[in-house]
Amino acid sequence: MAGTPTHTVTNQPPPLVGYDAFAADRALVEAVERHTGPDVLDEVCAELSALGRAAGSAQLQEWAVQANEQPPRLRTHDRYGHRIDEIDFHPAWHRLLGKGVSAGLTGAWTRPSGHVRRAAGFLVWTQVEAGNCCPLSMTHAAVPALRTDPALAAEWEPLLTSTVYDRQLRPVAQKPGALFGMGMTEKQGGSDVRANTTGARPLAEAGTYELTGHKWFCSAPMSDAFLVLAQAPGGLTCFLVPRVLPDGSRNVFLVQRLKDKLGNRSNASAEVEFAGTWARRVGEEGRGVRTIIGMVAATRLDCALGSAGLMRQAVAQAVHHCTYREAFGGKLIDKPLMRNVLADLALESEAATALALRLAAAYDDDGEQERAFLRLAVPAAKYWITKRCAPVAVEAAECLGGNGYVEESGLPRLVRESPLNSVWEGAGNVQALDVLRALQREPGALDACLTEIGRAHGADHRLDRAVKDLFTELADLDAVEGRARRLVERLALVLQGSLLVRHAPPEVADAFCASRLGGDHGASFGTLPTGLDLAPVVERARPTL
Repeated sequence: MAGTPTHTVTNQPPPLVGYDAFAADRALVEAVERHTGPDVLDEVCAELSALGRAAGSAQLQEWAVQANEQPPRLRTHDRYGHRIDEIDFHPAWHRLLGKGVSAGLTGAWTRPSGHVRRAAGFLVWTQVEAGNCCPLSMTHAAVPALRTDPALAAEWEPLLTSTVYDRQLRPVAQKPGALFGMGMTEKQGGSDVRANTTGARPLAEAGTYELTGHKWFCSAPMSDAFLVLAQAPGGLTCFLVPRVLPDGSRNVFLVQRLKDKLGNRSNASAEVEFAGTWARRVGEEGRGVRTIIGMVAATRLDCALGSAGLMRQAVAQAVHHCTYREAFGGKLIDKPLMRNVLADLALESEAATALALRLAAAYDDDGEQERAFLRLAVPAAKYWITKRCAPVAVEAAECLGGNGYVEESGLPRLVRESPLNSVWEGAGNVQALDVLRALQREPGALDACLTEIGRAHGADHRLDRAVKDLFTELADLDAVEGRARRLVERLALVLQGSLLVRHAPPEVADAFCASRLGGDHGASFGTLPTGLDLAPVVERARPTL
């Protein structure tokens, strides 16, 4: 009943809405300024601010809620009994995905500073609704794999990098834009894709095959085409599988069911069957992993970016709440213990942002040194940043107290989403083993990473000591597999530390080095050591309305 004394609402923060999610993120803005060419910086920042205002708007936040409350539904047959294998999404999903496409989140490969601007946009967009970022990521990442076949690239790349979203399933020659998915894993193999059993039989037309088999996880199954792995006569090979054939008929793409996932509810992930499915070879027979590895690396970077985005939103919500909420005689943000918690969370978020944007900048450079850097730094960053996302999201929800456990706060959706990027595109052990593989087979990758870390030599004694400890780990490679996670964690932390020491405000770098590299930190957030200047760390993370 309105107006009754017992229902007077006080001491509640205003909703975090009507703000620029890009401009309010100082760490992200500075990273973009650091890594973007001066000739396009104004253009890039204006573009990202437009996306940031959309991301912070009430309308798009409502679309995100709708897309998750009404997840996709599979329709295997039409009313007449014809097999159609279509997936119905809530209109809000299409609006969000269309906005992401129109913002250029699939078009990094051809624009100046394209990867940095796209990475920053992806980080911002994840904060609205992470589910629609999956098809955006797959479409973006398909480009390097397709470029192994110039004819395929000429046909498909303009559609993948288009800013037009066309949801209709029809021949690609009739479409202004297209989306890509991916199917690699199978029931019996999981991450061990060389155990795949899907078969590929050559057809009369050169480069074409017929596929028979299954995929246990197919990402974005409503897409126009997919990159899949199958066993050809010459071994495991990469193929392009279109949903619609040039004559307008549907390819055989049998969606058996949609996965019932912990989070990422708005996005469809499927089990699919191939039974006489037409496909075109991408790359050479027997070199499927090598062909598709460019796509895998790009999606792994997106996992790190996505987790950085989720952490940023969780921290923004926590700091925003504590800015307005009063308890025990004052604002929560001014209470020393809460300030310690918020600062600790903010450090994790800023370190993730700094490292992820540095990797995007390496893609833009594309020199030999930067490619070597990416070979080692991408799996290390993917491992560590995605691992840190879940504890950050849970602690941020706790900053809101019981309110953070209620769906309307938005934090439960972040918590459910937070483990996803650590699992997808190769879980933690896969990333750690990939780092070991790079160390053993590509010494230039370690040299490139150490060169990057060495740019901060002498700037902080705790960082210098951590680098020495890393050298000790690297010097003793006996039984290294059993301690691979420890090694990768140290590598990621010193990479983050070197970036923060060089580029972050002194109070941020000091707190990070003291806690993450100096060992003065407890097992949970909010255990930063005494003597640090934490107020500016928290203020830097506060989103302004």
